[in-house]
Amino acid sequence: MTDWHVHAVKYADRNARTRADSFVFDDNHDAPHAMDYFIWVLQQGEEVILIDTGYDAAEGLTRDRPIRRDPGEALAPLGLSPVDITTLIVTHLHYDHAGGLHLFPNATLHMQAAEMAFATGPCMCHDTLRMPYTADHICEAIKRLYAGRVIFHDGDGQVADGVTVHRIGGHSRGLQAVQVKTTEGYMCLASDAAHYYENAFSNKPFPIVVDVEDMLAGFGKIVALASSPKLMIPGHDPLVREIFPQGPSDFIHRLDKGPTRWPF
Repeated sequence: MTDWHVHAVKYADRNARTRADSFVFDDNHDAPHAMDYFIWVLQQGEEVILIDTGYDAAEGLTRDRPIRRDPGEALAPLGLSPVDITTLIVTHLHYDHAGGLHLFPNATLHMQAAEMAFATGPCMCHDTLRMPYTADHICEAIKRLYAGRVIFHDGDGQVADGVTVHRIGGHSRGLQAVQVKTTEGYMCLASDAAHYYENAFSNKPFPIVVDVEDMLAGFGKIVALASSPKLMIPGHDPLVREIFPQGPSDFIHRLDKGPTRWPF
């Protein structure tokens, strides 16, 4: 089994946030707490897998959350263009993870069946549950389905040699994390199963949640999927950019060699 190279690509950030936006029942709730937005690229020779798509400038304008760079164009320092992506793991269908599906027209999607059912079912009658989704993004996923370019997983599933997906739930009904084999061991790209290291390591739920019990149980699952706690990568933590080495651009960081320091 060949090891994969893993890069985190930052395309947006949101700094006007507080800890109350990130943690339930936090004692220091009004302290500033920034958030980064990433997509992730797995490379093994000529084989490429993209994890999530980010969202585009139009979605950023609608939600008043501007992006710093187009997610498709952000792949250029890695020698990739959007049309090169044929395998795309969608961790869940929230706007900031599936809002750029249209940017990658040749991609076949890997997602949990539970996520598609959730995003198109009666739960979307509730404003609170519907808020992180955008109808156009869900329609794009359905178009891929009718084009025969969606592969559904029910729990654990294999995408490629050394790359597996695992349903976590909690934050959304069909949220999945990705386990990938690297030279340092098995890495877990947690996506929103842990927005921040602190969610998982301090057992603090994120406020956007469908099932708190699933979210709490998920913290243990994502840590167990990694060979070491150092190889569990949260989905939105700016600390990732501080402790992992820079890649071919200042907004891309190399993950598969492990962190240069460990603050925990």
